[in-house]
Formats: sequence, structure tokens, C-alpha cells
Amino acid sequence: MKTVKILILEDDLKTLSVLLNKLSILEEQDKSFDFAVTILSEYTQVEEYVNKKNDNDFNIILLDRDCKACGSFHVLDFDKFNPNKIISISSVPGYNEEAKKRGVSRIVFKDYQKLEDFSNKVIEEIKILLKI
Repeated sequence: MKTVKILILEDDLKTLSVLLNKLSILEEQDKSFDFAVTILSEYTQVEEYVNKKNDNDFNIILLDRDCKACGSFHVLDFDKFNPNKIISISSVPGYNEEAKKRGVSRIVFKDYQKLEDFSNKVIEEIKILLKI
């Protein structure tokens, strides 16, 4: 069984709960892998932990923009992490465009009124990345 490491840069608990539920369902459906999920809710954690890592061992990164510490998750070192492994998930179209300008091609607009639809689209992008 392969372990897939997912970094989620998101601070909204409701969004996280829906995403984690969908990841759990996907993990149950496909027994060839399991998920190891890291969640950070403040940009300072990205600066202090993620950007300082020597190895780039995350298979997938879900990238929101704003965070609880009134900063931006876009402090992520885009040169260190392959933009093809990043899915931008902001509710602000301009923030998704910022990520796109930095090389991110996978974008799923977050609609707080339709979190189920949003999370299904995120899971579809994850399936594409995992080739399932």
C-alpha cells in the first residue's frame, strides 16, 4: 500500500471537515493507498515548517490563500514544491489567479454555499494526480 502525503493549507473548519470526509471515502474505496494528511491553518507554520523542509515529500498540496493569522498561505516556496502537485482552493478568484501566475494549473473555486460540490471537484483533481 502506498502512502500519499497531502498538505492542506486551509483555516476554515467546515471546509476541512467536508474535505477530510471525502478523502476518507476515497481512501476506503481504493485500498491501494492511504492518506497521511498534514493541516496547517496559519501562514507562519508554512514559513517555519514547510518551507524549511529539506525534502519535498508532499504528493499533493491543497492551497487556500487567507489564513487565521491574517496572512497568506502563498508564502509557500513555489520554487521548492512542484506546482503540478498543487491545487489552489481559494474562494476569491483573484487569489486563484495569483497561484496560476506562479505555475499552479489546478484550480478549484471554493464556494462556501456549495462545499459538497467544491469538495467533489477537489477529489476529482486528486484522482487525476493519483491516476485513479
